[in-house]
Amino acid sequence: MGSVERAARIPRTGARRQPQAKREDIAMKMRILASAACALGLLLSPVARAESLNINGSTTVLPVAQKVAEAFMKEYPSISVSISGGGSGNGIKAIIDGTTDIANSSRFIKDKEVALALQKGAYPVPFAVAYDCIVPVVHPSNTVSDLSLDQLKDIYEGKIRNWKQVGGPDKPVVVISRDTSSGTYEVWEEKVMRKSRVYPGALLQASNGAVAQAVSRNENAIGYVGIGYLNEGLKPLTVGGVAAGVETTLDGTFAISRPLFMFTRGWPEGPALKFIKYVLHPAKGQQYVKDAGFVPLY
Repeated sequence: MGSVERAARIPRTGARRQPQAKREDIAMKMRILASAACALGLLLSPVARAESLNINGSTTVLPVAQKVAEAFMKEYPSISVSISGGGSGNGIKAIIDGTTDIANSSRFIKDKEVALALQKGAYPVPFAVAYDCIVPVVHPSNTVSDLSLDQLKDIYEGKIRNWKQVGGPDKPVVVISRDTSSGTYEVWEEKVMRKSRVYPGALLQASNGAVAQAVSRNENAIGYVGIGYLNEGLKPLTVGGVAAGVETTLDGTFAISRPLFMFTRGWPEGPALKFIKYVLHPAKGQQYVKDAGFVPLY
């Protein structure tokens, strides 16, 4: 009887308590699950879901894109926008190659660029985002205030070499132009040069900003910039008696005007679509077009 009582008092650990090793194993699994849940939470957080948008191309469109992007990122904080210049040709090449999301261009896409895009399985879609004038500019000390299209052509062909030939001081004309990858250059070539080439003595610059800086530092210089780049260091010239401005751009009376574009690779989706819709919005992006010194669409 005593032995039976002693056996009854012995705890049956195998049935009622888990071994120490098993408890540790369960604890480890719980820690792993907790870590996984934490990682999943990070993946679903706004930081992890941040999206990016790359914009490349025209230096003329650059100030518009920068002002719009600043406001856009405040409205869409999860989208990071990166913008670079380099010229319209480089922007369109990047959209064809698929290395940018949006291409800024101060000219329309060429037929040969469309053909190349189709070969690579891309279809560039254009969106006009603003209007612009290409304004001839000189140093503020220059007494010349108006030139005709023919006079501009002769200056850039090297036929007019002295300012006195157009009613200015007896000083040599320093011609400043853009490189051939520039959409601004191509529009100038079409509307002013009428397919003639700029003479070899011209000083070529890579951006509107570089042209503006060069002209502001040389009293004998002449250049051309988008209307958004006019500043106190430049004297804008009228062309055939017509000044560059909003009305003369929209009604076509200023001879050297053009639309500005953003291209996407196919119909835009995601962040690119949101950005295009934002820049076209009358109360949003188009206000920043005006703030950048360019002419809004409406």
